[in-house]
Amino acid sequence: MFSKDFQNSCFRGIIFSALIMEQLHITVTASDAGRRLDALLPEKNPDFSRSQIQKAIRNGHIRINGIIPKPSLHVSDGDLIEIDIPEPVRLEAVPQDIPLDILYEDDWVVVINKPAGMVVHPACGNYTGTLVNALLHHCTNLSGIGGVIRPGIVHRLDKGTSGVLVAAKNDKAHHSLSSQFREHTVTRKYNALVFGSWPVDTGTVQSLIGRHASDRKKMSTQTLHGRNAITHWRVLETFVGVSLVEAVLETGRTHQVRVHFSSMNHPVVGDNLYGADKKIKQIASKPVLDLLRSVKRPLLHAYHLTFCHPDTGKPLSFEVPLPADFADTLTLLRSWHA
Repeated sequence: MFSKDFQNSCFRGIIFSALIMEQLHITVTASDAGRRLDALLPEKNPDFSRSQIQKAIRNGHIRINGIIPKPSLHVSDGDLIEIDIPEPVRLEAVPQDIPLDILYEDDWVVVINKPAGMVVHPACGNYTGTLVNALLHHCTNLSGIGGVIRPGIVHRLDKGTSGVLVAAKNDKAHHSLSSQFREHTVTRKYNALVFGSWPVDTGTVQSLIGRHASDRKKMSTQTLHGRNAITHWRVLETFVGVSLVEAVLETGRTHQVRVHFSSMNHPVVGDNLYGADKKIKQIASKPVLDLLRSVKRPLLHAYHLTFCHPDTGKPLSFEVPLPADFADTLTLLRSWHA
């Protein structure tokens, strides 16, 4: 339904203004007929919130067949949606002298071991202290494709997730890396501590992942209009009430690992957004219960990344050990399990 130009436009995530930069025309297809307008548009692009759609409609930036609709309007097959894309508020990311754990750097890319707790790029509520702020201080230039808020950013890790992340230092590198992620030729491996034990040691979960119907902070597998997501998993160790697993991503959707494990009734320890707070109540061992209650973030770590260098084409692989909080939790679990 949406063109690639729309998906990549700066309409995503902006504060709407009265200045119109571009106008898009979209025709509703039969498969989307009957959907609410304010639910349909953000589902087509998860970076696009329902509240932003509603605000755009109220400001007259979205029309159906030439008429400003209500956000609750149910679209029909053949309806013409006109979207005025306003000029975005130019919110510049400010360079900040924040220490970085740099694994590799040349004129094309910089590879970072991101700590848990660091946001990748500025967004609502996190305008400073992000990886982008740190990169802008460290690098003389970054790819401009991500705009003033996301320069050089090709992929992301959630705030609470630690591990390997690559950023592009020029536009050619950005195009190359984006293509590799899009074509699923990048290898990404995660370690996660999840609730429960498993009847088998390996498996694959495949589903659509889209925005949750009622909670905009969450993603969900219970959607008819999400994007295909595939996660391969393997059990590494089993303890009292929890398991250490490896997840290999074939796709890279928002919150993919967290959503997939939660959908299998194995939420990541510390991930209360996806049900960890409910599963922890089932832990019978008091020492384990106390330990897991002390966890302050999802125990999810992107430990491995392999991609082809955008200039030479040679594979580059990086692995980083578990951070201290994750490793210390495993040390205690192993001591009690021995």
